[in-house]
Amino acid sequence: MSDLERARVQRRTLRVVVAAQVLGGAGLAAGVTVGALLAQDMLGSDGLAGLPVALFTLGSALTAYLVGRLAQRSGRRIGLGSGFAVGGAGAALVVVAAAIDSVPLLLVSLFVYGAGSATNLQARYAGTDLATPATRGSAISVALVSTTFGAVAGPNLVDPLGNLATELGLPALSGPFLLAAVAYLAAGATLLTFLRPDPLLLARQLDAQAAEHQDGPEPTIVPAPDRGAYVGATIMVLTQISMVAIMTMTPVHMRHHQHDLSAVGLVIGLHIAAMYLPSLLTGMLVDRLGRTFVAIASGLVLLAAGVTAAASPGDSLALMIVALMLLGLGWNLGLISGTALVVDATVPANRPRVQGSIDVLVALAGAGGGVLSGAVVSMSSFAALSLGCGLLALALVPVLMWQARAAA
Repeated sequence: MSDLERARVQRRTLRVVVAAQVLGGAGLAAGVTVGALLAQDMLGSDGLAGLPVALFTLGSALTAYLVGRLAQRSGRRIGLGSGFAVGGAGAALVVVAAAIDSVPLLLVSLFVYGAGSATNLQARYAGTDLATPATRGSAISVALVSTTFGAVAGPNLVDPLGNLATELGLPALSGPFLLAAVAYLAAGATLLTFLRPDPLLLARQLDAQAAEHQDGPEPTIVPAPDRGAYVGATIMVLTQISMVAIMTMTPVHMRHHQHDLSAVGLVIGLHIAAMYLPSLLTGMLVDRLGRTFVAIASGLVLLAAGVTAAASPGDSLALMIVALMLLGLGWNLGLISGTALVVDATVPANRPRVQGSIDVLVALAGAGGGVLSGAVVSMSSFAALSLGCGLLALALVPVLMWQARAAA
C-alpha cells in the first residue's frame, strides 16, 4: 500500500471514529452528571454518593480488558462496536432500576453501563493505528475532541430529559440515561457498519509486508512494550484519580449549597468541554514540544484546579466553573501525553493487549477515586478532597524525571 493510500484510509478511519465519539460522548455524560445524585436519592446517603462512579468505573475496567483482548484477536471494529452495545444495554437497565426503585439492579446496571465509558476512551487508539509517529498526538486529539459535542450537550439536557422522563412516568434523574442508551447503541452500530478496513488489522498487515522486505528472520515472539508504556500508564492513572475524585463530589457539594440541577449541568458540561475540547491544541503540543513537557503541564494544571476548588466559596458558581474547567484541562493534557507514550512504546502486534491492560489500571484508579471521594468528604470536606487530589497529581513529575534520566 502506498503512503497516499494509507493516508486516505487513515482519514476515513478518523471520520468514522469522530462520528462514533460524538454519540459516545452523549452516553458518557449521563453517569457523570446525575449518577451520584441518583444514588444519593435511592441510597439515602452522601457517603455512598461516589458509589455510582466507582461501579461504572469498575465496569469500565473489566470492559477495557475485554475490549483490548477482543481487538487483539478480531480488530478494532468488533472490539469497539461490542463495547458500546453493552454500555447501551447498561444505560437502559439503569432506567429500569430507577423506575422500579431497585437498588440491587441499579448497582448491577451501573457496572454494565461502565462498558460504554471504557469503549469511548479506547476508541482514541483506533485513530493511531495507521498514524505516523510524528502525527500520533494529533490523531489521538481528533478522536477525543469529537467526544466534546455529545458530552457537553448531555449535561445541559438534564432538565429537558428529566421532564421527558417524568412524562413517561419515570424518575427525573433517569432521563439522561435514556439518552445514554440510545447514544451508545448508535455509536456501536456506526463502528460495526463503517469501520472498514479495520485500522488495526491493516496496520498489522502493513508491518508484516515491511518485515518481508527486511533482511533477517521474521520475529516469532511478540515483543514486550518499552519503558515509555509504564510511564504513560502512570501519568494516566494519577490524572484519572485526581479528576474523577473531584468531579464525582462536585454535584453533591453544589446541591448542599443550594445550586439547582441546571447549575450542576452547566458546571459539569463545561468541565467535560475542558476535558475534550482542547484536544487538537494538546495533540499539536505533544507532537511539537514533546510528551514530557505536556505531562508536566498536566500536573501543574491539576494542582491549580485542586487549589481553586478548595478555596472556592460553596455559593460561588463562577469559581466552581473555573476549578472544574482547569480539572478537565489537566486531565486532557495527561491523557493525550500518556496515550502518545504508550503508542510510541508498542507495536501493532502487542498494542491492543497492552492498551487494554493499561486502561484497566486507569479505570480502577478512577473507581478508587470515586469511592474514596465520598468517604473523604464525609469525614473531612470537599476542600480537603480537592487540595489532596491536586497534590497527588504532582507525583507524576518525579516519574517523568526518572524517565528522562533513564533515557539520557
